[in-house]
Amino acid sequence: MSGTVEAIYNYRHVSPRLATSGQPTEVQLAAIAAAGFEVVINLALHDDPRYSLADEPGTVQGLGMDYVHIPVQFAHPTQGDFTAFAAAMQKSRDRRVWLHCAANMRVSAFLGLYRVLQENWQEQEAFRLMHELWQPDEVWAAFIASMLANRGSEAKGGNR
Repeated sequence: MSGTVEAIYNYRHVSPRLATSGQPTEVQLAAIAAAGFEVVINLALHDDPRYSLADEPGTVQGLGMDYVHIPVQFAHPTQGDFTAFAAAMQKSRDRRVWLHCAANMRVSAFLGLYRVLQENWQEQEAFRLMHELWQPDEVWAAFIASMLANRGSEAKGGNR
């Protein structure tokens, strides 16, 4: 069972083209590739062996998938991080994408923001996945509020 996508920590099937999770193992990355995903976007850091793999880019690329790494400091998410995320999502919009971080917290927050800022979803529905997984701490609550307050300006980073 550990080699299935369903076994990945905090796995969520979002849509036929999108899934999210915490950090997958090498075996689980192979299951992601076998399930037909084409792009892996990782928002976690590569500097902590408890929450990262020795060579995730090499593993993902060796499995025939594209790899995008946007290292988001959990204690300090930035608008630039979100802009890079939105651009990666836009670039991959017609492909099957697997989004992950260490525990599906960064990912679920960024996906909620993306849905509101890029796809015009209502906030309650856009952040439903995030609220299933966690309640943002002060840092993340302030970051999300700031990004939503900038809704009409630079928050639309994916359109550049």
